[in-house]
Amino acid sequence: MKKIFISSPYTIGDTGENVRAQIQAANELMDLGFTPFIPLLSHFQHIVFPRPYQDWIENDLEWLEVCDAVLRLPGESKGADLECERAKELGIPVYYSINNLLTM
Repeated sequence: MKKIFISSPYTIGDTGENVRAQIQAANELMDLGFTPFIPLLSHFQHIVFPRPYQDWIENDLEWLEVCDAVLRLPGESKGADLECERAKELGIPVYYSINNLLTM
């Protein structure tokens, strides 16, 4: 199964809604037979064990390297932009909708 890294805003806007958007996308991806990676689930770990922002970015970029593609959800985000730039450097395709991802 193809592993899909979900990239989206977290700190801009409502963090709860941003986490929900990733979980919703992950659920749709699972229904379609993909294996999603949901970086924003770290939100819950961060509540219990806060860590610096850079720790989360570094962790996400490590997971990104083992994924087959990135699904970039809408919204302004320096972190998501960084993830997509890194994916492109690694030759990992970035998709901007689940429908487009189905063509991979």
